[in-house]
Amino acid sequence: MKKFIYKWYPIILAFICLLYSVGLGLLGMEKEAEYSAHWPGTILLFAIAIRQRRTT
Repeated sequence: MKKFIYKWYPIILAFICLLYSVGLGLLGMEKEAEYSAHWPGTILLFAIAIRQRRTT
């Protein structure tokens, strides 16, 4: 289980952020939803960059 979480944590975190943004949009908070909609892409891009920089 620990290996699974270590490998997939960026995708899990991005999915949670996506659900948060959708929830805000459904509650009528469009500005907040628009702001938080950028979080999943940023998380995934940073995860790619960090993994490319690793030497092990």
